Amino acid sequence: MKFGIDRLLEDGTLRAQLDGRRVALLAHPASVTRGLTHSLDALAASGIKPSAAFGPQHGLRGDKQDNMIESPTFHDPVHGIPIFSLYGEVRRPTSAMMEAFDVLLVDLQDLGCRIYTFITTLRYVLEAAAGHQKEVWILDRPNPVGRPIEGLRLRPGWESFVGAGALPMRHGLTLGELAHWFVRTLKLDLDYRVIEMIDWQPEQRPGYGWPLGERTWINPSPNAPNLWMARCYAGTVMLEGTTLSEGRGTTRPLELFGAPDIDARALLSEMHALAPEWLAGCRLRECWFEPTFHKHVGKLCSGVQIHVEDDSYEHSAFKPWRLQSLAFKALRHLQPEYPLWRDFPYEYETNRLAIDVINGSDLLRMWVDDSASTPADLDAMAKADEKAWREERRDYLIYGGEVM
Repeated sequence: MKFGIDRLLEDGTLRAQLDGRRVALLAHPASVTRGLTHSLDALAASGIKPSAAFGPQHGLRGDKQDNMIESPTFHDPVHGIPIFSLYGEVRRPTSAMMEAFDVLLVDLQDLGCRIYTFITTLRYVLEAAAGHQKEVWILDRPNPVGRPIEGLRLRPGWESFVGAGALPMRHGLTLGELAHWFVRTLKLDLDYRVIEMIDWQPEQRPGYGWPLGERTWINPSPNAPNLWMARCYAGTVMLEGTTLSEGRGTTRPLELFGAPDIDARALLSEMHALAPEWLAGCRLRECWFEPTFHKHVGKLCSGVQIHVEDDSYEHSAFKPWRLQSLAFKALRHLQPEYPLWRDFPYEYETNRLAIDVINGSDLLRMWVDDSASTPADLDAMAKADEKAWREERRDYLIYGGEVM
């Protein structure tokens, strides 16, 4: 298959449309060609000399590990162009930044989850381009977790840097398809186009969205080391809003969770008792780990690892958002007074709990903390949102695989 960047580089008629125009690139470490050349270098070698480049969260080269660790704007010594940070002093492009180009190429590998901030950066650059009459080309890449939809949709008034719009946690769209959704729903007057992939098959095993064995996985952010993390992420990202470790400081971040003061064996037993159907499609293993940085650094944690890397993985059955939600509920049952929710500034939100910012409302937290609520209650809310989104997104699909 071919990604958008590869099509642009190989198709002289596409490149010719950029002749005589100032071209900028929005990219990150996973913005590479099939041959693993960074898109910025590949464009320059093809004769498209960028006039500027932009880096999202974690930077153009992936230099920052954690959330709210900002990247500076700098001058690239190789290409002699400014590299503007969209996760530093500003998160929206300024007028001065917009004056540096005529056409913006967006080449970002997404993870298929609403809270991944590259989605919000996409929205912001589309809005800025509409306001400054600039053209945008989306060089499309796969949604590595395919077409499944899961989770509550973001509620009005809960928009944030990890919540660009009323998406469910797993939206099932590519970045190009998301661009269609943003442009139409925000009613943007914008000259834009999507350079589509060729032969993306989101229902094809074993990758189910990612061309496993055909394309090399490059971390789009420092703690996104592999496809297995991406599959778990729509659930395990919620751990960022809790006192439980999400495995940062281990070699398997966002595939496992735990803490020094929980009993993982008892937790797994309670999860199975509450809603065994929410644990389908994967294998869960009790484990121990000691983070080398971040939460519970240097402490032995009792934990659970979510395994989705072998032939026991069932793509349509795996529900990471429900699985992680169930773990929170089971912990509440076992330790009702456990200090689960972490209160700290999260992605520039200081007046709301991080778990609520992540979920786009307080509904998940309220369900966990309500001793009378059941898995069926959360399931009913989520299914209504998932059904509505499945119907809405049909208008924005470029590729096949709508069935999930």
